[in-house]
Amino acid sequence: MTRTGRAAELPEVTISESRGIRYLHLDTPWIQGAMRIDEPLVIELEYVQRMMVWLLFREEGQFANARAVQLGLGAAAITRLCLALGMQTTAVEINPQVVAACRAWFRLPHDAPDLEVLTLDAGAFVADPQRRGSADVLAVDLYDHEAASPVLDSQAFYRDCHALVADGGLMTVNLFGRDASFERSAARIAQAFGDGAVASLRPTREGNTIVVAMKHGTLPPRETLAA
Repeated sequence: MTRTGRAAELPEVTISESRGIRYLHLDTPWIQGAMRIDEPLVIELEYVQRMMVWLLFREEGQFANARAVQLGLGAAAITRLCLALGMQTTAVEINPQVVAACRAWFRLPHDAPDLEVLTLDAGAFVADPQRRGSADVLAVDLYDHEAASPVLDSQAFYRDCHALVADGGLMTVNLFGRDASFERSAARIAQAFGDGAVASLRPTREGNTIVVAMKHGTLPPRETLAA
């Protein structure tokens, strides 16, 4: 997860461990990411598992050299798995402390030919016209340290996300938030991607609701995605 704002306003990163799981926090007890220490490729958090629903749309051999973009690094769970699948992976995180913590504690490589880690505002990244059509998979998880509502949730932002995704590509968005309006956010995503191209999964026990959107395609019913 990430937030916008000046570097001086970014929250401090803390790490905790319990029963073989390492957690990332940002100034609060809220869990911003997790990794099972002995099995780092196992996605621990339920909502992050659901953000990987795009795996259902690709055959095993189609991952190599596909392009994945993650907005909001968290504990790098999505990044680690995308790299293991052989994908060209870009992670965008505005807080340099999160990047440093992921490299020190969450097995994020410092250098890799198939990995690009950018300490950058996610809104500026998706608005870059030179990156249009560059993501086969886009994972959006943009919350502040209080997990109150999405940091980037405007119609213009989702239009830029649509432009970033390649034809036939998919975007997953975490819309958990105590003050967030799911209907408003989902409507904005649908306006950007089109009717029939957006579906939502059932909320997790913690209240995270994942929306999946396909560019220039039609998604199966939610019941199929959640099966």
